[in-house]
Amino acid sequence: MADLYNRIFGAQKPIASSAPSADDADFADFAGAPDPSPASVSPSTPSPASAQPAFPTGGNAASAGSASPVTYTKWYRIWERASPKDFTTEAFVFLFIVILVAVHLWGTRTNRRKAKTWLSTHLPVLEKEFAVVGTKVRKPPTLEDVQASGLRKAAGEAELEVPEELLKEKTNNEYITYATGRQNVAFVDIKLSLFKRYNPLVVFGESALSFLFESMLAPVEKVEVTLYPFDGKEASLVPPPGGKQGQDLLEQRFKNSTSGYDGFVWAVVNKDVMKQLRDERYDVSLTTTKDHSKLPNWATVMSESSEVTDFMLTADLIKAVEEAGDQLEYLLVTDQPVDKPQKLDETTPKKRILLSLRLPSSPLAYTASLPLFSLFFTLADKLASSAHFRPEVLRKIRQTREDEIRKLRRVDEDEKADERSLKRDKEKKEKRDRELGRLGADEQRKYLEKEREKERKKSEKKMSRKA
Repeated sequence: MADLYNRIFGAQKPIASSAPSADDADFADFAGAPDPSPASVSPSTPSPASAQPAFPTGGNAASAGSASPVTYTKWYRIWERASPKDFTTEAFVFLFIVILVAVHLWGTRTNRRKAKTWLSTHLPVLEKEFAVVGTKVRKPPTLEDVQASGLRKAAGEAELEVPEELLKEKTNNEYITYATGRQNVAFVDIKLSLFKRYNPLVVFGESALSFLFESMLAPVEKVEVTLYPFDGKEASLVPPPGGKQGQDLLEQRFKNSTSGYDGFVWAVVNKDVMKQLRDERYDVSLTTTKDHSKLPNWATVMSESSEVTDFMLTADLIKAVEEAGDQLEYLLVTDQPVDKPQKLDETTPKKRILLSLRLPSSPLAYTASLPLFSLFFTLADKLASSAHFRPEVLRKIRQTREDEIRKLRRVDEDEKADERSLKRDKEKKEKRDRELGRLGADEQRKYLEKEREKERKKSEKKMSRKA
């Protein structure tokens, strides 16, 4: 009992003897060691003579006096810690970025300069034909110019600028402009497509693919001009001067408009792009191809009627085509869409006149296409005044369009019939579900058995009819 009490509450322990025991024989040397005392610090400042000199990191007094001491380099001295060969990868990356930026800048500036050169060459023709060509800006003659050469000469020789507003940069390789304000012409869209000089890898890849695969077209630089004639719709296309009174005056002015003409598809095409044009455009697929003796060997006519060809192929047009040479891709007069119509609404005729010209590498060759470019705008006047053919010719032209409309109408009727059938089936199913919901379990079973019996009889009748 006493032992238990001592374990719980603890008995007074005897003071241990300072003498080492037999078990602590390993610590005998420290048993009688005196307690350490703190070292005294002298308040006096040591003299400079007694101060120890500083040594470089990692060095000591012995190494300081040796013949080859350790070099001391601070952390910010990069030129002592690294050499140019450590930045070889960075140098190549920087050089690549510089070349990439330089090529991009060269390509974009070259394309912009080429587009402006083409427009400055053809701008006099556009100014002559249209009242508004973009937002051209002409430098006014100075007082010195007027005094030196006269007002009329100074105004005639004033330099014509091509501002950014006149030639809009759609992308780095596409530029567009616009012209309007001409009789029989609503407006004209001009689009210049150039090489992607700012990305030589893309140009090389497209060229290689076009060489390996016939389905891939080689990249070319070209100008596409699209003319939209009024076709007797001046009252709806020309904005009125203002208010209802202006609208009434406009309608009265164009009430007896003669800008309309018979619709047809006709084209003069370079044989190099003839197959591509027929594959890409639905309107051209309606025509037949026939060579003409008056045209060069590299050009052909695609027309819906020989009478239309005789009307369109004038001596001036033949001469302009010969002067343009290989720059001409096609000259197209059409009233049909580019893509094949899928709905009846898409068969509405939309008359257009299109001209596609290849851009030569030398700007000096731009003048070769000027006669054709100028004659292109006068076609709207010729069509409005004389493009009214005999009923026999129009009947042949309209026959193809009516056949296509008939096919689309049949497809549209079939789609509507399918919709009506689906609607009837849906109504029958809803009615059946309502009737089943009102019946009990036995009545529902009888109702379903009657349905199965009807379906079986119908299938038997079908089989007997087939037999």
